[in-house]
Amino acid sequence: MKEFNKGEVWLVGAGPGDAGLLTLHAVEALKAADVVVHDALVSAEVLDYAAGAELVLLGKRGGQPSPKQPEINARLIAEAKAGKRVVRLKGGDPFMFGRGAEEVLALVAAGVRFRIVPGITAGIGGLAYAGIPVTSRDVNSSVIFLTGHDHTGLSPEGIDWAAVGKAAGMIVLYMAMRHMGEISGKLIAGGLAADTPVSVVMRASLPEMQVLDTTLERAVADIEKSGIGAPAIVSIGRGNLLREQMAWV
Repeated sequence: MKEFNKGEVWLVGAGPGDAGLLTLHAVEALKAADVVVHDALVSAEVLDYAAGAELVLLGKRGGQPSPKQPEINARLIAEAKAGKRVVRLKGGDPFMFGRGAEEVLALVAAGVRFRIVPGITAGIGGLAYAGIPVTSRDVNSSVIFLTGHDHTGLSPEGIDWAAVGKAAGMIVLYMAMRHMGEISGKLIAGGLAADTPVSVVMRASLPEMQVLDTTLERAVADIEKSGIGAPAIVSIGRGNLLREQMAWV
């Protein structure tokens, strides 16, 4: 493993939740860290590896009071310039809708050394825990990953939903629960069949994981009826049907 030097910031992916999905680099970084600045969705089991470090919660949660990104950037820079080994611990993978790039660019501008430790993203690993393959040769050969909201908290503008529905065998949505009605409507209006299978996986990979199987037209009503909510990953496509044979948890 590369030496973790004082004054460095390592952006580490914590994976979807199960501590067993951490990489070896991630575990060694957590053990060596002086301070760990972590997201709200990082599990307690993952944080146990950082028993010798100061733990700083600076996580963003949709619809809840959260630290601003400049505040997070400033804390990382300050801790590094104080000569500490800093782990910025982010759920999933730092570069999958996680603002990791923004944090790296802030470090670069401040002259702080850094390293990226990729993590398993919920849109692949979390779905696998639910028995859902994002690609399967006999079912679908393409997948599109989308965020369910932009920096304003609204559903993202500029997405050609008709093209998305035609191009992807599977559509995987992050942070989409608040806008599922709008997203489903746009996909159906764009030509995607109303009975397209949809799976909603809440707290993927954790012991309290829940999975809701529904369809595009029924998704909103079934979500409300079931009580399932964020944090959740949503997959849309025929690959969800393989859950009948492949669900293993």
